[in-house]
Amino acid sequence: MAVREIVRFPDPRLRQAAAGVTQFDAALAALAQDLRDTMKAAPGIGITAPHIGVPLRLVVLDLPEEGHTRIYVNPRVTWASAELGRYPEGSVSMPGVVDEVERPAQVRVQYQDLAGKSEEVEADGLLAVCLQHEIDQLDGIFWLQKLSRLRRERVVKRFEKLARAASGT
Repeated sequence: MAVREIVRFPDPRLRQAAAGVTQFDAALAALAQDLRDTMKAAPGIGITAPHIGVPLRLVVLDLPEEGHTRIYVNPRVTWASAELGRYPEGSVSMPGVVDEVERPAQVRVQYQDLAGKSEEVEADGLLAVCLQHEIDQLDGIFWLQKLSRLRRERVVKRFEKLARAASGT
């Protein structure tokens, strides 16, 4: 379909909650395909509609070990383990920087598929991390907000330095 422009940090749209999807039609399927194409081109393993400026609750994941794309419409965490894990995270909206984020090690997520059918998945490992990360994004919580103030400031400075170097200033 199409590679869309990615909304870059610190754009305020990255901190806005996305609206629920109510129409399960060809336009939604096309948006999901655009998200997949945009994510692949970024490159990344997860993306949400808000990452391309569309404020809808749509997530596309393509984890390396799975070899296929997963699409989650209106996802929400319904259960999270007390056990925590740390995993490096980043964003297609803030390329080139990562930091470790602590999150529940396992989650249960309810969502809909592109046809509107209700589904549920239990996840651990990278899938659990990605689901929580992207659902946070849908809720207007950018991954940096999960870091301490000091770590957040360091990541932002690294990103600004990379952006300056890329623009030649």
